[in-house]
Amino acid sequence: MTNHTMVTEFTLLGIPETEGLEKVLLLLFSALYACALLGNFLILTAVISSQRLHTPMYFFLGNLSIFDLGFCSTTAPKMLSYLSGQGRGISFQGCVVQHFFYHCLGCTLCFLYTVMAYDRFVAICFPLRYTVIMNHRVCCALATGTWMSGCVHSVILTSLTFQLPYCGPSEVDYYFCDMPAVLLLACEDPSLAQKVGFTNVGLLSLICFLLIVVSYTRIGISILKIRSKEGRQKAFSTCSAHLTAIICVYGPVIVIYLQPNPSPLLSAIIQVLNNLVTPTINPMIYSLRNKEVKAALRHVFFKKCLSLENK
Repeated sequence: MTNHTMVTEFTLLGIPETEGLEKVLLLLFSALYACALLGNFLILTAVISSQRLHTPMYFFLGNLSIFDLGFCSTTAPKMLSYLSGQGRGISFQGCVVQHFFYHCLGCTLCFLYTVMAYDRFVAICFPLRYTVIMNHRVCCALATGTWMSGCVHSVILTSLTFQLPYCGPSEVDYYFCDMPAVLLLACEDPSLAQKVGFTNVGLLSLICFLLIVVSYTRIGISILKIRSKEGRQKAFSTCSAHLTAIICVYGPVIVIYLQPNPSPLLSAIIQVLNNLVTPTINPMIYSLRNKEVKAALRHVFFKKCLSLENK
């Protein structure tokens, strides 16, 4: 056996072809990150505090807000740190943790969108049985299943990626420890990990996407059968936000993971959109335009102001 000096720290080279733009990117990404945290925290506060929002749809929206808070926090703090000039190094263990949570939350998102599509399918196609089918136990089981499936998926990819020896170089040509960028630094043949990652990500994404398509095909047929124009508009508006978010999520997966040699700059731009922009706009396209959520937030702030005045 040959002795190797194992890598204990990686260096993140950042977003390709952005030299000299660090200050501009720092301001832009800091604003997006702050908006993502604030928007999703407000949604989560509204869902938890209002009894009127304790329904299956808002239960899953609350899970989505938790996901968005975790997903953007997986990559953004380190990216903002090196953009501010505090160093680009990340420990080997830190790289493993970042890789695990990125793929765990990414897979959970795919499953969660599939569950949300099923929820809308039941609500529109079986409105009279909706509360019976989507009871509290079923909702908890579906939510737990999404998170557990994401963990299993990430454990497989992370184990395959970091069981390989890394003995140098240690420069990751990306802005976070993603699987394709890290595997290029392995001292042994990474083809098995690449093939499993390609198949795993592609197969899971395809299955979830097909299930979503089936759900919305049935939803579309049911909407066309609604006689009143107002009823059709209400049903369509309920689903349009979900479809918009699905397009924003599955687009990056297709471009980055299902192409043999994607452009590094294009991949980085799409990843940033997926990691920061999508968690920022999700509260707006899902809930902040919703009258029930707005009423719940006003009620929370009103109670807070009254308690401060009483003090």
